Amino acid sequence: MIHELADVQSKQIGKGTNVWQFTVILPGAVIGEECNICSHCFIENDVKIGNQVTIKAGVYLWDGIKVEDSVFIGPNATFCNDRYPKSKNKAFHLEKILIKKGASIGANATILPGVTIGENAMIGAGAIITKDVEANQKIKGTY
Repeated sequence: MIHELADVQSKQIGKGTNVWQFTVILPGAVIGEECNICSHCFIENDVKIGNQVTIKAGVYLWDGIKVEDSVFIGPNATFCNDRYPKSKNKAFHLEKILIKKGASIGANATILPGVTIGENAMIGAGAIITKDVEANQKIKGTY
């Protein structure tokens, strides 16, 4: 189901995926089956999302982000793909983010560029992730 007030430009949306109102998905994005993309989300072109992923309201996924199967991303979680952002930055250097299968990211967590979050890792609400998180690790606060 794609809500009539969503702007979904990608043709690569899997069966059974729900996209709610005021969400924008650019043409190059790939989204798997049975996902739930809540309202007020933005998904850029070079983003790949696996199957059975939940993305809560207010999440923006920028180029270079890959989300594997069965991941939960809480409301207003923030992702950065540029370590030194500037307006009209000609020296922009994309740093990819990988969120592995079964990981969970709490509300308002911030994930910095170049980070991998391991399988089944749990990132607490409000956490700031500055380096890789191992599989099954639980993180709260700044890591």
